[in-house]
Amino acid sequence: MSVFDDKKWLTEVFADSGSVFGLAITEKLDEVQSPFQKIAMYQTSHFGKLMVIDDVIMLSSRDNFLYHEMLSHPVLFTHPNPKNVVIIGGGDCGTLREVLKHPGVEQVTQIDIDEQVTRMAEKYFPELCASNNDPRATLKFEDGIKFMREVQPASIDVIIVDSTDPIGPGEGLFNRAFYANCLAALSEGGILVQQSESPLIHMPLLTAMRSAMLDAGFAALQTLNFPQMVYPSGWWTCTMARKNSAFNGFRVSDVQQAGFATEYYNAEIHQAAMALPNFVKKAFNAS
Repeated sequence: MSVFDDKKWLTEVFADSGSVFGLAITEKLDEVQSPFQKIAMYQTSHFGKLMVIDDVIMLSSRDNFLYHEMLSHPVLFTHPNPKNVVIIGGGDCGTLREVLKHPGVEQVTQIDIDEQVTRMAEKYFPELCASNNDPRATLKFEDGIKFMREVQPASIDVIIVDSTDPIGPGEGLFNRAFYANCLAALSEGGILVQQSESPLIHMPLLTAMRSAMLDAGFAALQTLNFPQMVYPSGWWTCTMARKNSAFNGFRVSDVQQAGFATEYYNAEIHQAAMALPNFVKKAFNAS
C-alpha cells in the first residue's frame, strides 16, 4: 500500500519484507477509478511523473527505461528472428515503444484489460506512447488471458508479459494454465518473457513461476537481473521461457550493430544480467 501524507511524501510499505520506499511529491496531478483499478498520477521532485495503481508504484519518468528495455531487448535479441510479438499488459506503452525499435518485427499486438492506463499514459507519459500509431502496432483493450486461450496455435514468436503484481487483474497471469496457453501459441523456438519480481524478497513467487512454466511444458528457463529503484528492494528480474530448445546465448553482433538508441541495454549488460548470485541458483535448484 502507499500513503500520500501532508508533508508531500508518497510512501509505499512492503509489509512482507519489513521495508518502505518513498518519493517526494510536489503535487497530485490526477486520479481516476477505472472498472478495474484506481490510477493516480503525481509530480515528484526528482523522478518526474509517477503512476500509481491501486496504491502500488508502477513507473516514474526517471527510471522506467530500465524495466522497459530489459523486458524487451534481451528476449528479442535471444530469438533468432522475431516477427510477430504479443504484449500482455503493458498499458503504459513503454514496452511497445521498445519492441517497435526492432525493424525486423512485423506485427505487435498489445492486450491490456484497462484502457484507462493507456489514456493516462498518453496524457502524462507521451514519450512512452510515441510509437502507438506505428502501422505495425495493434492495441486491444480486453482480457489478455482470454486472448491467449483463443489465439491461433503456433502463431507468435515472442510473448512479453508486462503485468502488474499477481493480484487483481494480474493474478491470472502467473499460473500453469496461462503458461500452457502461451506455450501453445508460440511458434517453433518461440520465447515467453515475464516480469518476475525481486529475488531478494519475492523468491517463493519467482520459484513458483519457474516451476509452473516448466510444468506447462517449456523446455528451458533463463532469469535476468536488472536494477529498478522504484520497485521493492530496487532489484528486479524477468524470466524467459523457451518453447522447445535450450538457451544458447543471444545475437551479440546484432546488439552491437543495432540501429537504435537505448539508455541501459547493451551487449555487456545482457551478458551480465544472465549471471545469478549463489543464493538464487540454490533456490532455483531446490525448486
